[in-house]
Amino acid sequence: MTTTASVFGAVHLGYIVIETERFTDWRRFGTDAIGMHHDGLGPDLMRFRLDDQECRFLVRRGSAEDVVATGWHIDDHTAFEQVEARIRTHGVPLQQGSDEEAALRGVERLLRFAGPKGITQEIYTTPRRSPEPLRMLASGFVTGDSGMGHIALTSTKPARIRGYFNTVFDARLTDCIEETISGVRLKIRFLRVDERHHSVAVAATRGLPLDPVRTRVQHLNIQAATLDDVAQSYQRVHELGFDMALSVGQHTNDRELSYYARTPSGFEWEVGWNPLVIDETTWEPSTLEGISVWGHLPVGQTITDKLAQFRVGARSLSRNEDTVPALSGAGIPDE
Repeated sequence: MTTTASVFGAVHLGYIVIETERFTDWRRFGTDAIGMHHDGLGPDLMRFRLDDQECRFLVRRGSAEDVVATGWHIDDHTAFEQVEARIRTHGVPLQQGSDEEAALRGVERLLRFAGPKGITQEIYTTPRRSPEPLRMLASGFVTGDSGMGHIALTSTKPARIRGYFNTVFDARLTDCIEETISGVRLKIRFLRVDERHHSVAVAATRGLPLDPVRTRVQHLNIQAATLDDVAQSYQRVHELGFDMALSVGQHTNDRELSYYARTPSGFEWEVGWNPLVIDETTWEPSTLEGISVWGHLPVGQTITDKLAQFRVGARSLSRNEDTVPALSGAGIPDE
């Protein structure tokens, strides 16, 4: 079996698994604030839907208060087998998910393997569709060929993470952004696996290898169907008393208009609208200055918050970051 044929374009972000003890807050956040469809599966499990796929977010009870797994939809069995062969060739163990685990994620079957920052990566080919009509405050979300949105990570070894997603999924560099936030110089790399501008973003501090974020993910993104959906969910987040991280603004690179709320688990949740779609025949990577054209201003951040973030970053100096060297190009120097 060949492992050299590219799987780019056949890979899409499909679902996210979150572990939390804050079930009541997460239900209110997901349904009443963001506006997603909710399915309760018992005292320790719930799911959120964005479309007809049975599961886009699986929320399970646990102490992590973080994302613990990402699920990637592979278009066909040929591409699935190519990804599987790559992982085996690099000597990384694969585990078959149980029938119960697959059912909870709304897929027919899945394979899992180690991912950067301790986030388990899962792949599947066939999502299960729900006949139940959506019950949600939002008019809809954009998924399909673009996947369900993106994840953003902070890292002290960004080249390793880029190498990982290139090795596994043939991810392409879309562009980079350089930005100074609170005196810290950041470089953010945006990686795509399909037509969406990016499915993975990786932010790193320049100079010192600091990771100022406690959680494995810095934020998750979903794409609302209309501008009204963004505005109305922004208002609901405020009215329901959830913390807002960044006000409404527009990004320089993908032109997405969005805001960032803070989830009950502490990482951020971006709701966006109308990002550009990549044309592979004309796109060339570039480096831009500044994350936003306008807006995206911090909301309610105090000096205490900034000091707490500095302490998290200082502690990261003594903490090893898991990069799965066998899949991440261990010999590639970090830029």
